[in-house]
Amino acid sequence: MLNLMTNKFRQLVPLLTNKDMSLIMRGRLYSSCMRSSMLHGSETWPVRKENLVALQRAEMIMVRWMCGVKLKYILPSKKLRERLGIDDMALVLQQNRLRWYGHVLRKDDDDWVKKCTQCEDEGPRPRGRPKRTWREVVREDRQARKLNKEDAMDHCKWRKMIKDAR
Repeated sequence: MLNLMTNKFRQLVPLLTNKDMSLIMRGRLYSSCMRSSMLHGSETWPVRKENLVALQRAEMIMVRWMCGVKLKYILPSKKLRERLGIDDMALVLQQNRLRWYGHVLRKDDDDWVKKCTQCEDEGPRPRGRPKRTWREVVREDRQARKLNKEDAMDHCKWRKMIKDAR
């Protein structure tokens, strides 16, 4: 996945590093083209820490390149993202998951998507620690933002609560 992302970025380098374009415009272009392709389908990913670190590292390489900042200039990632007007990758992933979670909760009870989120694996479990599930990740996201299921039933309220965590 990171190879595809790098190839896509290399195609857009002339635009994303264009000095005639403001940093905010470069950030918008990055968000609409690069980040959307990087995070396609991320609503359903049970993201592990190493996946998030790899995505953040790749993004910061691109952000530094767009801002024209070398590693030897010690500037915090937060400052560079502010220059471009983009949010942290972890925050965007969390917002995507919670938005999808609210969408699924508002679906009818007999909808197949909602049924898929409620199904359990049967049979013997493999040895070792079980893999993180999407439900566990969403539960952690909800707890971190102090959200409950009832809030998700009101679409406008839910969307506002998700966006307000910036």
